[in-house]
Amino acid sequence: MKGTVAAARVEIGTPLAEANVLLEKRKATERRRHILQTLRERFVLSEDEAVALTSTAEPVNDEFFAALAKAKKITSECEVLLGFENQTLASEIMEKASKNIGFGYQKLYKWVQREFKALDLENPQMNATMRKALTVLAARPSLFQNCLDFFADARQRILSDAFFASLTGNGNSGESTAVKPIDMIAHDPLRYVGDMLAWVHSTAVSEREVLEVLFVADGEEVVKDINSGRDAELWRIISDGEDEEFNTLKALNSLVDRDVSGATRLLRQRVEQVIQSNEDSILAHKLANLLKFYGIMLLKLLGPDGSLLDAVRSLEKEAMRQFRALLRERIAAVRAEPQSMPSNLSPPVFLQDALKQIQAMVSTYDTSLSPSESKEDGIDQMLGEAIDPFILDSEALAKSLSTLRRSVYLINCRLAVMSCFKQSNSTSQREEKLKSSINDEASILIDSQLEFFYHGSGLSDIIALIKKDAGSTRSPIAIAKLSSSSSELDHFLPSAYIDALERLGQLQDSTLARKITEDAAERFCTDFELLEKHIDSLDLATDGEQDNTLRSVFPRTADEIRVLLS
Repeated sequence: MKGTVAAARVEIGTPLAEANVLLEKRKATERRRHILQTLRERFVLSEDEAVALTSTAEPVNDEFFAALAKAKKITSECEVLLGFENQTLASEIMEKASKNIGFGYQKLYKWVQREFKALDLENPQMNATMRKALTVLAARPSLFQNCLDFFADARQRILSDAFFASLTGNGNSGESTAVKPIDMIAHDPLRYVGDMLAWVHSTAVSEREVLEVLFVADGEEVVKDINSGRDAELWRIISDGEDEEFNTLKALNSLVDRDVSGATRLLRQRVEQVIQSNEDSILAHKLANLLKFYGIMLLKLLGPDGSLLDAVRSLEKEAMRQFRALLRERIAAVRAEPQSMPSNLSPPVFLQDALKQIQAMVSTYDTSLSPSESKEDGIDQMLGEAIDPFILDSEALAKSLSTLRRSVYLINCRLAVMSCFKQSNSTSQREEKLKSSINDEASILIDSQLEFFYHGSGLSDIIALIKKDAGSTRSPIAIAKLSSSSSELDHFLPSAYIDALERLGQLQDSTLARKITEDAAERFCTDFELLEKHIDSLDLATDGEQDNTLRSVFPRTADEIRVLLS
């Protein structure tokens, strides 16, 4: 038995040794198979993934995006393999993965372009796949920009046709609109321009809202991918990365502006026709303010850069140029005709007509959205061109009048102008200037009324003598002169106030006429008090008899005068 066991042990020794060697090889093979499997799973796309990523027959769905994300991950993780001495495997893997990624982006690029042709922006349920596709495509800025250009061109044609259909009712698509065309219902030029601007503004707002959903839903991710993609491009590396970072809001505004650029050109042509054919200065001014209003709205919507805002602002400037040209023509026409002074010293007809126009123009400023400072500057500039020449011409008519009539006429003109300005809150500076000039003319009228009281009462020479010799203790007054002045004063006083008011009867502000007359009467009473005190001082100095005193010849007192002139 021992011999048999020994012989069997000798006979089985060689197979056992071979078995141990095979087992070791099996373990090594399993270890290599596991490494290879891990390598294939981590660094190699499966056949199904490669087909989903590169085949144009396969749809762009979650499998495509998963395969593309895996391919990107493979290229980023190949840096680990490049750390070994033998870099052939890593190079081959990266080359194949990069090739697949390139095919995948080309497939995605063409798919996005096809989808843009049939994309319905009016659909509130925006395609989530399209948003994800644009977010992924942002890693290739050139392809992403090409898609935006393609989209902008398509939307430009669509919106241009829609605007033309809204204007005429006949679009290129051949579809009839349910709403009546703007050309048919807007007979008034102001409403016509307003309807067109409202359509373009409403379209820009709607376009921006849907594009925010489409492009800015994952805005931070888009910016991150675009910036990383631009940093990896060759031209960016050569230029040392000096270009500014991608701005989502600015890009969105630019895209909206490009979408409505076709409608902008048509809007500009139509509005220019309206402005050039208009012959009414008020309408031209209203058009300019309407364009300014929409310019402010578009500035808030699309920012300071854009063809739409530039077009609206240039149209506003053109409307203001037309407004100034029409004003110059009107001023020349007024100056070409002989103007006469109204018999009742009221403002001339040409000034009244100009004020009616100014009243309509000023009312448009109060409803504008301009800041208060710029609003006041704008209205002051407009008034300087629209009303100042007429004011100067109206004042020139007063040169041949007497002092009293000239001041009454000038006050009437300035009161009419100020009543027009009172309806606006943006003309405070001009109101203050008008009040100051009216006060100056009122002072002239007060002096004129005072002279009327002096000469009508017969006390002009006596009061002038007293004022001249105010510093002396005695100023001789002839009793005969004082007696005649007293008789003349008694004859003048009963109707003095009424007669003074009648002198200002052509002043259109009766309250101002009474105030001027009352101020003149008060000054006259003050001077009369000087005369009364002077007479009393002379009587005290002479100590004459009661019948020979100046007071007996001139019994009137300042209180009596004040009562009679009140």
